[in-house]
Formats: sequence, structure tokens, C-alpha cells
Amino acid sequence: MAKTNPLTYLQQARAEVSKVVWPTRREVLLTTVMVFIMAALTAVFFALVDILIRSGLQGVLSLFG
Repeated sequence: MAKTNPLTYLQQARAEVSKVVWPTRREVLLTTVMVFIMAALTAVFFALVDILIRSGLQGVLSLFG
């Protein structure tokens, strides 16, 4: 592996950072809202699955207990 001069490294790093396409404020806002919506839907889904499993297990245990 070739050693790189620190100055060259900084120049290359700066060149790479300038190639980055940063998201707009609107894109960040929409993505954030979508993450919150998906997190809420996932929480509701797992809450319903938990309720179904709990009620099913209570039903089975009430038959034998």
C-alpha cells in the first residue's frame, strides 16, 4: 500500500467531498416524515401481533388451567 503525502490526502478528500450531492431541505423533511410514519405503522403492527398472541395464549392456557 502506497503512502500518501498528507497534503495530497487532504486535496483528494476535499475533491471527493465536493462530489457529494447533498439533499435539499424539502427532501430531508419528506424523508424524516416518512421515517416517522413507517415507525408508527410498525409499532401499531407489532402491538396488534402482541395482542393477538397474548389473547391466543390466554385462551389456550384457560383450557388447561
